[in-house]
Amino acid sequence: MSPRNSRILKWTGLAAVVLVPLAFAGLFVGALAQSDSAIDRIPAAIVNEDTMITTTDANGDDQVVFAGRQLVTELTGADGFDWTITNAEAAQELLDSGQVYAILTVPEDFSESILSLQSSDPVKADISIKTDDAHSYLTGSVAQVVGQTMTDTFGKAITAQYIGGIYASMGDLGTSLTQAADGATELSNGATQLSSGLQQYSDGVSSLESGLWVLSDKTAGLGDLSNGIAAYTGGVSQLSDLIDGAVASVLANPTDPVALGTLKAYTDKLSATADSGPALASGAAGLPALHDGITQAASGASDLADNGPSLVSGATGLATGATQLATGLQSGADQIPSTDTDAAADAAEVVADPVGLNVSTENAVTDVGQGVATFFIPLGLWVGALAVFLVLRPVTRRALTSTARNGRLVASAIGRASLVTGAQALLLVALLHGALGVGWHLLPATLGFSLLTALAFTAFHYLLTIGLGRGGLVVSLFVLAVQVTSTGGIYPIQLLSTPFQVISPFLPLTYAVQGMQGIIAGGSAGAVVSAAAVLLGFGVVSVLLALVAIRRTRRATALGLVPSVA
Repeated sequence: MSPRNSRILKWTGLAAVVLVPLAFAGLFVGALAQSDSAIDRIPAAIVNEDTMITTTDANGDDQVVFAGRQLVTELTGADGFDWTITNAEAAQELLDSGQVYAILTVPEDFSESILSLQSSDPVKADISIKTDDAHSYLTGSVAQVVGQTMTDTFGKAITAQYIGGIYASMGDLGTSLTQAADGATELSNGATQLSSGLQQYSDGVSSLESGLWVLSDKTAGLGDLSNGIAAYTGGVSQLSDLIDGAVASVLANPTDPVALGTLKAYTDKLSATADSGPALASGAAGLPALHDGITQAASGASDLADNGPSLVSGATGLATGATQLATGLQSGADQIPSTDTDAAADAAEVVADPVGLNVSTENAVTDVGQGVATFFIPLGLWVGALAVFLVLRPVTRRALTSTARNGRLVASAIGRASLVTGAQALLLVALLHGALGVGWHLLPATLGFSLLTALAFTAFHYLLTIGLGRGGLVVSLFVLAVQVTSTGGIYPIQLLSTPFQVISPFLPLTYAVQGMQGIIAGGSAGAVVSAAAVLLGFGVVSVLLALVAIRRTRRATALGLVPSVA
């Protein structure tokens, strides 16, 4: 290489080194350029299992309650997650594969629980959010914040609706009490009418009583008068017969002294009988007063009869008013829940916070250090491979000019470097299990995957150095900057700007993080195997390209186009 080209390459390398910090900072700034709407791009699933309920309102009209649909509508129309409406089975498959980061489930009794707020035994309406740490460690926290915000907002709406229902119920209660007041007024009117009728009835009874007493007084001597009249009429009739016989005897013998004496005796007796007539007449003189008493009694009875309808009307008014009063009071009582102090306190607590949130996490990583380690162990292996080739030369001039085959040279160089990077992997795995508390039963998986990752990264850095020399290490730093900003794992890649989301699936660090995360979190074995297969392929391709690069390097060395390598 000419001195001029060597100087250009040197200054280009220095410029690249100067730009490395800017690359890291600039990439982070660019990755977070759309952070304001980042949460809206995180995919999540909604499963609405709520059952629609039909109720009947006070007017007898059917009312359909489907609170789950209302909740789903508000969620899909609000900020926070890119929601997909699906069923439980499909949502679980999406979560397992990492296509969604959370599942929100509305239970089948959601509407029933919402309606229970109107009863004396309200029940909190719970929804659930499920996440999976095997795909994203921070998504569970984000989902919990979004879910809690959503439940608070929806809960406030439900509480406001409940309070509005209380005021509406107060109006209904007022109507019922007005009805009761109308019934009480009618009851009062009926009582007044009945009182008036009873007064008239009492007056009639008094009048009847007075007439009956008069009648009783006037009829007290009717028994003696009847006996006297019977005796008077009987005596007169007998004397009449005797006088007729005596007159016949005198007419037959006018001079018979006996016959004349008998006739005189009968006549005198008739006179004596006639003398008792005035006494009978005096007794009969009370008959007009008797008639007046009978008339007065009849008048009192007539008054009683006349007051009968008034009494019936008053009694009917009392019955109607009492019924209306009872109905109104019962209706009002039905609108006031009957509960004790403890139940009232529980009900108040439910009404204040009517919607609850249950968060569950599959493959949970409970230790923050373990979650962070899923990203920083692969990152450490990348930096470790870079550091190895800062110390070790990829190939010597003696090796380049030797008769050894290219494959042997590549294998020898990568083998030497892999001893160091393998030791790095061993130390990082020991730190993972010893200091961070990852179960030792996972040691075969974590160690095997870490060694595979170290070998793949070693092969790639050998490729960079054999193909680009020391400049390849600068390229490694730029690639590292891109990977650090574009690799998900701890956070969903949907938080990043679109270009970084696009390149993330093509970066080796992405699969190293995914595989380590799947092992530590206990995720799908298939996902771990897939990540390992990608890293293996990445390493194999790096080796194949290294063979091509060393062939070109040996040819250039032989022609004197590159500086001698000691």
